[in-house]
Amino acid sequence: MHHKHSLETLLVTISGHVQGVGFRAATVRHAHLQGVKGWVRNLDDGTVQALLQGPHDQVDRMLSWLHHGPPNARVDLVEHQEEHTGRYFDRFEAI
Repeated sequence: MHHKHSLETLLVTISGHVQGVGFRAATVRHAHLQGVKGWVRNLDDGTVQALLQGPHDQVDRMLSWLHHGPPNARVDLVEHQEEHTGRYFDRFEAI
């Protein structure tokens, strides 16, 4: 069991051809494999936004995966910043 204070939380925005290509469903599957919690959603500007929470190494692996995403996606840019939500997530889901 990881202590909550050792968790890293990142807010990530993914730009490119990332909507309508199964990006959110693939992100949920990959997050479950990595043991990362949080959420993923489509934004009105055509980007995908994800909140990743977990131990640094697991979040880092998830962030690396987001740089290419699922096979039909074309990722042009991935931006991320540390997020201090004060919330602890117990699952990863598309919202």
